[in-house]
Amino acid sequence: MADPIHQFVIQDIIPLNIGGIDLSFTNSALWMVVAAGLSTTVLTMAMSRASMVPGRLQVFAESTYSFIANMVRDNSGHDGMKYFPFVFTLFSVVLMGNMLGMIPYSFTYTSHLAVTAGLAVFIFLFVTALGFARHGLHFFEFFSPAGVPLALKFIVVPLEIVSYLTRPITLSMRLFANMMAGHLVLKVFAGFCVSLMSISIVASVIPMAFNVIMIAFEFMIAFLQAYVFTILTCIYLKDALEMH
Repeated sequence: MADPIHQFVIQDIIPLNIGGIDLSFTNSALWMVVAAGLSTTVLTMAMSRASMVPGRLQVFAESTYSFIANMVRDNSGHDGMKYFPFVFTLFSVVLMGNMLGMIPYSFTYTSHLAVTAGLAVFIFLFVTALGFARHGLHFFEFFSPAGVPLALKFIVVPLEIVSYLTRPITLSMRLFANMMAGHLVLKVFAGFCVSLMSISIVASVIPMAFNVIMIAFEFMIAFLQAYVFTILTCIYLKDALEMH
């Protein structure tokens, strides 16, 4: 059976070391470039020939735009629409990483904690800076909800601070863990199918059927994780813009 962990190994495509710093172009970077190029190409082609009677590609692009716009508007408010390009780009990066990883022999860059943590920390720093830029030192009031009795503030305020500081951890771990676990399960069951086929094709039917179901389920998880990652970002934006 093939090693299920091998699919997560980062490999150098173009080795490059400058001043002791490894700047090699890897398989992870390659699929990030593919994701950026593919999403840009599809959306550009979809809107380059926009018409009153849209084709399938234009319908797809407009539906995606409306889906993200409604998400931002519903969860971040009217002021949050100023950050729609940022949210749309974030959704595209995560979704393309998840979906392209379902292609055989590809690489799922969202299954690496370094990638998801990098995105999560950037979002955390961005919304925190936005909160202070908009509210100044009054942003500290976010950690002290109105209406809480003074006696309880000694408990509530530390909890709010800890909850806020753990946002990048939970945001990154959720995406990383779901994508890695899903691909591991698929690889293990695929290995079972191959092993059982050497014994009997009939014996491999059940795990093969289960693997097909798991692939469909993994596609759904890939979309849901991109949706959850994005909607949480919208909620964090609302907290920075409106506080409580």
